[in-house]
Amino acid sequence: MTKGKLPRLPFDSIKEKILGKNYELSIVFIGDKLSRKLNRSYRDKDKPTDILSFPLSDKGGEIFINLKKASKNAPKFDRKFENFIAFLFIHGLVHLKGFEHSSRMEDEETKFRKKFGV
Repeated sequence: MTKGKLPRLPFDSIKEKILGKNYELSIVFIGDKLSRKLNRSYRDKDKPTDILSFPLSDKGGEIFINLKKASKNAPKFDRKFENFIAFLFIHGLVHLKGFEHSSRMEDEETKFRKKFGV
């Protein structure tokens, strides 16, 4: 269980704009221990990460956000914590939409970040 205050962001609005109203999404806020375990199991990387996204079907998926790691990484991206959580969330949603890391994915993320002031 992760302690701390969750950011107050329009998660539903952002999700609906990117994936649509009928997409079922679970957002799980985790710490370093579970993040590292999931990252090791699914990506072969033995370290915690700030976000992981898992498509479960065409109409559903899960996003895991590591608040501790995000808090550490936010200044590296010159962002405040809450803004960085929104930044990560958009990144995860675009992955669930089917994009892989590329300039096309960056363009897609930029479009949604502008729309939500992230």
